Amino acid sequence: MPRDSLCKGRVSLRNQAYHITTYTHERTPLFADFSCARLLVAEMRHLQRRLLIDSLAWVVMPDHVHWLFQLDGPLALSRVIKTFKGRSARSIAIHLEPHTPIWQRGFHDHAIRNEEDLRAVARYSVSARQPYWPVNAPRNAACACR
Repeated sequence: MPRDSLCKGRVSLRNQAYHITTYTHERTPLFADFSCARLLVAEMRHLQRRLLIDSLAWVVMPDHVHWLFQLDGPLALSRVIKTFKGRSARSIAIHLEPHTPIWQRGFHDHAIRNEEDLRAVARYSVSARQPYWPVNAPRNAACACR
């Protein structure tokens, strides 16, 4: 299915919670490098500080990210993700090598319909995953839930 077909019907609503999944380029396990994962989380927090989103839960896997958040600002969902992926790609590429591809095109999103769905998705995102991290890595660096 063409990428543009996947975007048809996508609606961005302020105060709506979304579950986002996005993958690294060619599923490369970039976030197995703890420094890359920290840079990624810093960009997630940047969006929250700018009052564009309210992070509810997230988990960083070696080759993808699950992120549950509520849209708070004036930007559409696709614009928030574009900003996140662009900023994180720049900071991670500096850590690795300039011009290193970081992200696959696009992302998967699911609008959360109600409070029960929200709790189920948060549990699925955080506790059902087994993040890959070195034993000596801080526990709260791999995932978070509010």
